[in-house]
Formats: sequence, structure tokens, C-alpha cells
Amino acid sequence: MKIALNAFSFNDPLSNGAMTLDDVLDFCAENCFDAVDLTGYYFPGYPDVPNNEYIYHIKRKAFRLGLDISGTGIRNNFADPDPQKRRADIQLIRAWVEVAAKLGAPVIRVFAGQPSQEQYDRDEMLGWIVKDISECVAYGKQHGVVIGVQNHNDFIRTADQALQILRRVDSEWCGLVLDTGSYRVGDPYEEIRATASYAVNWQVKEMVYVDGSETVPDYSRIVEIIQDSGYRGYLPLETLGEGDPGVKVKRLLEKLRRSID
Repeated sequence: MKIALNAFSFNDPLSNGAMTLDDVLDFCAENCFDAVDLTGYYFPGYPDVPNNEYIYHIKRKAFRLGLDISGTGIRNNFADPDPQKRRADIQLIRAWVEVAAKLGAPVIRVFAGQPSQEQYDRDEMLGWIVKDISECVAYGKQHGVVIGVQNHNDFIRTADQALQILRRVDSEWCGLVLDTGSYRVGDPYEEIRATASYAVNWQVKEMVYVDGSETVPDYSRIVEIIQDSGYRGYLPLETLGEGDPGVKVKRLLEKLRRSID
């Protein structure tokens, strides 16, 4: 398994201009990451796609630093009841699929979405989500980019809910971005195990939620589940919350390396 860094770990400095994606690449190289997941939010002009000059600058720099680009991702909400907003999100994903292809990123991360506060039938929303993701998957296939749906404690809160979407989409060009910190009902390790075989990418977090209570993960147990699933791809880590992100990332990286070794 190859360890990657999800750029969202540096959300605050990337958002306020204290860091750039170039700085993230330098950090990853200095700390011997294998790859980096370059979240789309941090490209200049997002949600508009960057120009080719910038895309290829990032791609070349990553190559020169010995870093793979393990994925990218955007914001979308396919649980929104407004069909025009969902259509706009489909167009956004299509545009960023093309960016992913240019970067050489094998996966683009999307969301099922956050249900509206208004009352809508869950099966009705599931229909929207499956239809919209399926359209994105067909486009991703044309460009050699896998659509990874993240379990994000939104419409997807449990393993069963993730599997319900993935099985209905039913495509080898669609899988799960398995977020270890976003299964918050019941036993997170069993939820992770139930969906690990569908993972096309990961987000290994600093915490898990056992019956809704935040606790420090057993990384050796998570790694064992990943290995048992047969996954041999990138393993991006992501830190959140208070504290110096550089310090937090290095701490999580060391824990993960020890668990893999």
C-alpha cells in the first residue's frame, strides 16, 4: 500500500492563501509520501477548471518530486431536490473528470449529498442520487477516471446505505472513497470491513466514532481490514480540526507507517 496525503488536511492555510498546492507538494516530498490527493477546491478559480498551463505545472512538479497524484475531488449535492442544481453538479463533475484525466489522477471523489431540511422520501432521493452518479460514471469511463463516492456522514451514514448506492449504480468505474471517520453508527470497524472490498480510495482519519463517540482509531486493525480486502492502492490520510496541520499530519503518518510495517 502507498500512503498519500489528502490536501484537505491543510484546508485553512490553503483557503486563506498561506499555502498553495505547490507548498503541499513540497511538504509531501519532504515527508516521503508516495502520493497526494489534490482536492479541487484549492486550484485557482475553483469551481471553474484551471487552465492547462497550471494543470500541467502541477503534474510535472509532482512527477519531478516522485509523487503520484492519487485523486482529486469536488463538492456536489445530489440529494438536493432542485433538479437544476443537480444538473449543474453533474456538469461540474464532468468538467473536473477532464481535469483528473489531465493530472493522471485515477479517481475523482464525489458525494451522495446532504438531504434537505424539508421532508422528502428517502427512496425518492436515492433515485436522484443513483441516476446522477450513474451519469457521472459513464462520463468518467470515457476518460479513464473512476468515480469514488465518499461516505460522508450525509445521505450515507452506514455501510448498508453506501452499498445500496454502489450496488444500484453497478459499475466497475464506480466505487467507494472509504472515510474511516464518517461511519458514526454502531461499530466503525465492522462498517469499514463491510465496505472495504468496494473501496477505490480511502480517507484515513485521526478518529473513529464508536456508537457515536469519538475515539482514537486502532490503525493496526484498520490496516488489517484493508489488507484482507485485497486493496493494494493508495491510502490517503486526512487530518481535521484544531492544531498545526503539519504537525498533525506527521503524527498520523508515523502511526500509519508503523501499522503497515
